[in-house]
Amino acid sequence: MERITTILIAIMMATVSLAGCSGDDSGYEDTISSMEQDAIADQAMMAALNATISTLTVDLETLGTQITGLDSQIADLQTEIESLSLQNSTKTNQIELMTLNMTTLVNAKALLEAQALVLDSEKALLEAQVSSLTASNQDAATDIAELQALSSQLNQTIQQLESTISDMENSGSSISSTLDTIIARGSMKCGIKESQYGMGYLDPDTGVRSGLDISYCRALAAAIGLNPDTDVEYIPASGSQRFVMLNEETIDVLIRTTTWTASRDAALDADYAAVNFYDGQAVIVRQDVYDSASAGNSVTGIDGANICVGLGTTSEGNLQGYFDTHGIEFYSYAVNDYSEALSKLKDGSCDAWTGDASAMIAQKWMLENSDDHEDWRDSDDYTDLWVAVELLSKEPLAAATRDYDTEWNEIVSWVWYGVVTAEELGVTSGNYDTIDYSCNPGDSNYNLWICRLLTQDFGLGTEDNPLSSTWMQDVLEAVGNYGEMYDDAFCDGSYDGVSGSDAMTGCLLSRSGTLNALVSEGGIQYAPSMR
Repeated sequence: MERITTILIAIMMATVSLAGCSGDDSGYEDTISSMEQDAIADQAMMAALNATISTLTVDLETLGTQITGLDSQIADLQTEIESLSLQNSTKTNQIELMTLNMTTLVNAKALLEAQALVLDSEKALLEAQVSSLTASNQDAATDIAELQALSSQLNQTIQQLESTISDMENSGSSISSTLDTIIARGSMKCGIKESQYGMGYLDPDTGVRSGLDISYCRALAAAIGLNPDTDVEYIPASGSQRFVMLNEETIDVLIRTTTWTASRDAALDADYAAVNFYDGQAVIVRQDVYDSASAGNSVTGIDGANICVGLGTTSEGNLQGYFDTHGIEFYSYAVNDYSEALSKLKDGSCDAWTGDASAMIAQKWMLENSDDHEDWRDSDDYTDLWVAVELLSKEPLAAATRDYDTEWNEIVSWVWYGVVTAEELGVTSGNYDTIDYSCNPGDSNYNLWICRLLTQDFGLGTEDNPLSSTWMQDVLEAVGNYGEMYDDAFCDGSYDGVSGSDAMTGCLLSRSGTLNALVSEGGIQYAPSMR
């Protein structure tokens, strides 16, 4: 546009210049004509240019409009960019958070995988336990089936018993105490032994019975009002048959060197009473088979011995257990009673004999001193005897009654406790009726314990047959106190009943220093309080 304007100004100046000149203008006319033509051409060019300019102006306006639109789009895009930038920042934070979460999850995964390994191991153990429990459950199921069958049988038995009881109640019958049966019969049947000197012995020459068990039977008879000399029937009870005899009521009470054990108490329908002698199992040995010095007076020195032992006695199990425990070989020779054992020991069929220590000592004394064995002492079978130093067991010897006969069992027990208490108090067969005591608390000679012992029945007995209030006076008159009974059984019978074990003389088996001494002397013979 500026170029066109410049051209027009130049033409005008030339025209003015030419108009002022006079003279030769022929030359200029050509020039002017040329210039006019040029101007016309320029004008045409200008027109074209103006048209172009106009077009360009329109185009510029269009472009301006487009630029404005583009500016608006750019602004919108910048807004979107800013929004996207903000979103991108948020996304970046989210990505970082997700990355952190992913790291945490990876660590958690590793931990869970480790836990999974542990759980797999525990699972294997539990599966093994389940397998074991399954097997146990199968066994238990079998046991349950057997128990259910047994339960069914027991229920039938119970129903039968209930029916029997009902029949008995309806018929008016009742189960009486052994005490009532004895009183009605007028005599007492005492299961005893006849072959053990000191406990239960029958002299074949005189027919006189003696021993601690025999005195116990006599004391019991006196306590319930019987005559101990005429109203006691002594019935020999072998080791294998004694409990059968008790259960079948062949005997009323068993007082026969019987060891109190858990299995007997539970399984033999017997109820033990007081322990009248604390014994232990010993072994008596033939000197000609096993020299005592070489054996060291010990059972360990009689390896391989043939030993007599009572059939059905606790001695059988004790012998087996003790010798097996100490690695001692032996051969058991079962015998039915003392007489057979004694015979086998004398003729050498048995190298040794085992039983209660009190019995072994008594038999040794009798074999060496009694006229009954003089023929043996003069025979080729004779030999010295020795008793091994070991005690193979504890043997608390006690009386026994039938199960579920409480009133009778209480009397059997308290007769023994009464004679022990009497010795503790200094009451004897010789002074029970003359001892200076009073039952009046206001008197100077008041003695509550003696008063109870000699004048109270403590509710013992049955409703139909209670003991008399002076039952212990009857006992003391018949057998004396415990010390007197022991002295009569094992010593020379001269004990005064009050001076203690050391005052007993001529004893086959001394009480001093043994378990059978009173508690006051270091033993364990002790009576519950009589009140």
